[in-house]
Amino acid sequence: MAFTAKDVAELRRQTGCGMMDCKKALTEANGDFAEATKILREKGMATAAKKQSRIAAEGVVSIYTDGNLTVMAEVNTETDFAAKSPAFSAFMEELLKTVVSARPGTVEELMGTAMADGRKVEEALQELSGAILHEKVSIRRFALVEGVVSTYVHGAGETGIIIRFDTDVADKPEFAPFAKNIALQAAALPALYVDRASVPQSALDEEMEILKKQMEQDPKFAGKPEKVIDGIVKGKMGKYYETNCLLEQPYVKDDSMTVGKYVEATAKELGGKIRVVSFLRYDKGEGIEKKEEDFASEIEKMIKG
Repeated sequence: MAFTAKDVAELRRQTGCGMMDCKKALTEANGDFAEATKILREKGMATAAKKQSRIAAEGVVSIYTDGNLTVMAEVNTETDFAAKSPAFSAFMEELLKTVVSARPGTVEELMGTAMADGRKVEEALQELSGAILHEKVSIRRFALVEGVVSTYVHGAGETGIIIRFDTDVADKPEFAPFAKNIALQAAALPALYVDRASVPQSALDEEMEILKKQMEQDPKFAGKPEKVIDGIVKGKMGKYYETNCLLEQPYVKDDSMTVGKYVEATAKELGGKIRVVSFLRYDKGEGIEKKEEDFASEIEKMIKG
């Protein structure tokens, strides 16, 4: 698989590694971007935090709750100006209500669903895009969650969080601020899984392999028996859980305890059961490659006619 200088530059941007290291990794990986990133991590050059690109795109992430149903949706625009317009906000509000009432399964199904005024979502979207905002508007994703939840939207729709609980104390006044704290935690420190039990074995195997290869290339561990290396690797996995599992993270409002301990303490205080079942996080524009305008080039083209 061939790769270009632009690919090398992008890998460098994502990992923070040197250009030559990125070029060598892409060569070794036959141009496979994910594999090249893994190779750099194995060599201890790239950090997990820089593994994925998070290039912003415009639009918003919004959340709406009606009874025991909560919907979170991301709708993208080309400019921030369009996303802040009253017409866009009105469309977003009606879209969320439509999802809750119709409960479509996919974006494609949602596009063919009728809104309150009788128009299909696709028709309303086309009108908003073409006749009103004069730029592309697209519904990227949505999720419906049923049950006891806490939600949080950061900033002007930058990040959305839904936490779902299994509890018998949701009616107690102290539960709402507690649940909000969990949502704020999920917004402040991104996690991949609820707890250790949620982490797939494949993810654990990959992380352990990376850690082992890092140690094999470290002179400090040269000649160490494999059993010793394995033991140290297993010990280092604690940091992986702490970073990637919501309940294993230090609680942001009191880092003397984990989020899991905070949940346990609150359940005991309220005299009931509280369990974090699942969570959803949408970061606006996550993974969307935003077009980079080369203004100098554009001006040159204009001058040349």
